[in-house]
Amino acid sequence: MSLPTAQKLAWNLATTLMACITLFKAGDGFGVMPSAEFDGDPATVIHEYDPYAR
Repeated sequence: MSLPTAQKLAWNLATTLMACITLFKAGDGFGVMPSAEFDGDPATVIHEYDPYAR
């Protein structure tokens, strides 16, 4: 998935699910998943979307 698509998806999931979502580098693309389930390499994390942050 491209970076702009992954960013939009991550923000949408964070605000819809009201859960923290992690955007990470995965091979040639990017992935998103709930932060509570991410157990990958912290160096691959691009951004964490927190719907409660102000």
